[in-house]
Amino acid sequence: MPKIKTNRAAAKRFKKTGTGKIMRARANKSHILTKKGADRKRRLRQSTLVDAINVRALRRMMPYL
Repeated sequence: MPKIKTNRAAAKRFKKTGTGKIMRARANKSHILTKKGADRKRRLRQSTLVDAINVRALRRMMPYL
């Protein structure tokens, strides 16, 4: 049986922690930043966990991650 392919788009966007949780970057940090406050931009720099509802789909996209 052939190997399952990893979805490369997902692999570039998500990282797995040592405990097996999946991390993602926050949205709204790429442009139009002048109207956003410093506190908000600082928060947007932090990574966050993927919602539990999406984890199953991501694990299928990245079977070897």
